[in-house]
Amino acid sequence: MAKTKRGRALWSLPSRGRGTCPVCSSTRIKLLYARTAADGTQLKVCKKCFKAEQGRIDAVSQAR
Repeated sequence: MAKTKRGRALWSLPSRGRGTCPVCSSTRIKLLYARTAADGTQLKVCKKCFKAEQGRIDAVSQAR
């Protein structure tokens, strides 16, 4: 894969895929991973929180 094509899909996302993670509240971080809460809500989370336990994901989903 050519280096000029790496990350090209991020260009079409708002803010280049960056934002504030709803689980850890890190700012200006890439939100590329989708997690599903117990109620079926999809959340975009950062790489660190992608492996967070389901209880933390559900707590954020209920707070919304």
